[in-house]
Amino acid sequence: MDSRTRTFHLPLAADLTWGAGLTAVLVAGAGIGFELPTGFYGIAALLYLAIAVPVICYWQSGRDFGWANRATLLRATMVVLLVSLAPFISGLGNWLWLYGSLCLLALILDGVDGAIARATRSSTDFGARFDMELDALFILGLCVAVLALDKAGAWVLALGLMRYAFLGAGRWLDFINRPLPESFRRKTVCVWQVVTLMIAILPITSTAFATWTLATALVLLCYSFFTDIHWLYQTGRQP
Repeated sequence: MDSRTRTFHLPLAADLTWGAGLTAVLVAGAGIGFELPTGFYGIAALLYLAIAVPVICYWQSGRDFGWANRATLLRATMVVLLVSLAPFISGLGNWLWLYGSLCLLALILDGVDGAIARATRSSTDFGARFDMELDALFILGLCVAVLALDKAGAWVLALGLMRYAFLGAGRWLDFINRPLPESFRRKTVCVWQVVTLMIAILPITSTAFATWTLATALVLLCYSFFTDIHWLYQTGRQP
């Protein structure tokens, strides 16, 4: 760890506690303001647990969590709020603009943790995976929001579930677990996927426009996953 990050050490439990506290404040504010049902609070609690438990399991005990991971955890509190709201989004009315703005903020914050990691020379495989899985959860939440608004059919969930299906396949197909090289194509498809989902939830976006753009995103995503799986298979066959 770089010497600049040794001057501050906070137990992991403390980081997860402030994350839980901030999440509770955000969720309580939204729940009271929009008079949301009990299920909203249950979803938020389960989502935070789904984030906290892997962090506890995979983070090395005794190490400081690091400012980059704290930035990711801060974004996680916002993602938990947005994903928990997704099933109830049709009742937000004109507040959909605020929801869309918060989604945009969450997208912008996606680059903050990486910048901090590079500045403090504290990049880790854990941090990269933490950020990636949070992105996947955010995308799935946007898919649920689009479905709840009737901007697309149930097929839109494939945009958010495909990564989880890919990870699940790795339990039976060992070659899928091999590391993938950096890919501009993969990043471009991901950006297109997120942007089309965010545009689809806006009140001014018609169902027809949302359907066609999201269908395009799904085709591109299928192509991207097929390309990666083919590369992994061919590489795995080599001695």
